[in-house]
Amino acid sequence: MTPKKTIAVLGATGAQGGGLVRAILEDSQGGYAVRAITRDAGSDAAKALAARGAEVVAADVDDERSLERAFAGAHGVFAVTFYWAHMQPEKELAEARKIAQAAKAAGVKHLVWSTLEDTRKFVPLSDDRMPTLMGKYKVPHFDAKGEGDAAFAAAGVPTTYLLTTFYWDNLVHFGMGPKKNPDGSYGFTLPMDDAKLPGIAAEDIGRCAYGIFKRGGETIGKRIGISGEHLSGAEMAAALSRALHKTVKHNAVSPATFRGFGFPGADDLGNMFQFYRDFERDFRASRDVATARSLNPSLQDFDQWLKRNASRIPLD
Repeated sequence: MTPKKTIAVLGATGAQGGGLVRAILEDSQGGYAVRAITRDAGSDAAKALAARGAEVVAADVDDERSLERAFAGAHGVFAVTFYWAHMQPEKELAEARKIAQAAKAAGVKHLVWSTLEDTRKFVPLSDDRMPTLMGKYKVPHFDAKGEGDAAFAAAGVPTTYLLTTFYWDNLVHFGMGPKKNPDGSYGFTLPMDDAKLPGIAAEDIGRCAYGIFKRGGETIGKRIGISGEHLSGAEMAAALSRALHKTVKHNAVSPATFRGFGFPGADDLGNMFQFYRDFERDFRASRDVATARSLNPSLQDFDQWLKRNASRIPLD
């Protein structure tokens, strides 16, 4: 029997990595085994993965040597970083470089890097249509990942660049769900006017990554963008109304107003939504639903995701 190829998955207990881990475990005849990498191999989530058949290994994206050990003998690596855990773009960029060097040292044959655009290529720092943040970024949580792309090329790691997008799970976990209005209706805020936003279920990002690994060398060096559906704020509000059995109205504030909401990261997210809006054609063109479905035949659209998750969305 041909031995299975091991895919080492960073963020294995998280949203994207967890989707990939489950996809591999569910495909017993797929020719792949999974090595779930997590900071805490003793956590309940890690133990649950081990019980399902995953090899669980402890490593830290800030510790290159631990990554090198965790990648040893693996055919592939799924690489993702965790900006919102620290909100420091320089730290995220350093982590990308450490992942790239560790993958090179371990001789990894295929790495899938979960990335985003460097928005400064679209909006230079001198362009005042949106504020410059932290002295040298427009959308910090995009720009650091986009800048990190070069680390994998420089290291000579065979890499597929997986362009992700807004995931609908933010409505559950990130405080982006509908908020109650004084009249008893709910407001859903998406500061993009009528522009359509490519969205996806976080789990489907991992499942698309599995499709990329199964395609093998044909995807190396390519940028592959994915989405479950492209929807405007009004269309998302209508879908939320149906799923929640509540009246949900689209609250079409400006990006500038959103930046002024004052919660941690509001300026970053306000710039992000403005980038989505101002560069709608480019952003949507790079995130094709048909491509995502070819990688992941079980790809969900927004209604399907809501059917499974509406009850998890917090309502005031």
